[in-house]
Amino acid sequence: QVQLVESGGGLVQAGGSLRLSCAASGNSFRILDMGWYRQAPGKQRELVATTTRDTSTKYADSVKGRFIVSRDTLANMVTLQMNSLKLEDTAKYYCHAQVVGRGGYWGQGTQVTVSS
Repeated sequence: QVQLVESGGGLVQAGGSLRLSCAASGNSFRILDMGWYRQAPGKQRELVATTTRDTSTKYADSVKGRFIVSRDTLANMVTLQMNSLKLEDTAKYYCHAQVVGRGGYWGQGTQVTVSS
């Protein structure tokens, strides 16, 4: 088993910043892709940003230029720096890791609420 534990999130005013972190733990695992998804009420879960093992990144168009995803491959950690937050960024954010030979794992999610 691989466990993903998220931290960060909370309430912030529009235009503000937040930082999310996710740490993976378990026995003898190797992570390929690691990143963040989000799900707003009544909507499907969507990709926010993800990194490959060689730290290539991919972003949703809606967050490009505002969010930065970074990864510490040795520490099995990924962070999401969210800047210039908008009301539409309000959602529950989930860490995701694609583990070699085991499939995908999800964190429990952390709420991000942007107020006007």
